[in-house]
Amino acid sequence: MATQKVTVELPQAIFQQLARIASATQQPLEILAAQSIASNLPPTPDNAPLEIQAELLQMQTWDSQELIAIAQSQIILEQQQRHIELLEKNQNSQLTHSERQELSELRIAAERLMLQKAYAWSVLRWRGHRVPALNELPE
Repeated sequence: MATQKVTVELPQAIFQQLARIASATQQPLEILAAQSIASNLPPTPDNAPLEIQAELLQMQTWDSQELIAIAQSQIILEQQQRHIELLEKNQNSQLTHSERQELSELRIAAERLMLQKAYAWSVLRWRGHRVPALNELPE
């Protein structure tokens, strides 16, 4: 991996803490500092589908309340019910062409919302918010 050299001025207390940890773990201070920086960067959308990456990246500019709203949002009940109905019809190979298209669109919308919610929670966590446990989330 290519590297770049950066000079960073640290408060004495942070430098001493890094130096103590580097010594205790027998790691070069530079590697420990790089690991600390890397682990504290904001989440990246690089692994998301290309067509949603810009939208996810834009979410980093949102305030926390906007992120919480998306993180707690859910697909409306009628869409959920229609999705289930179409999935059941699909199991019996009873979908028309337009229903297959509708099922595909509902799946894509559900996946998009899932990615938005996950990214919103990751940005919130990066900002220091507590992420609820799975059993604390609405069903």
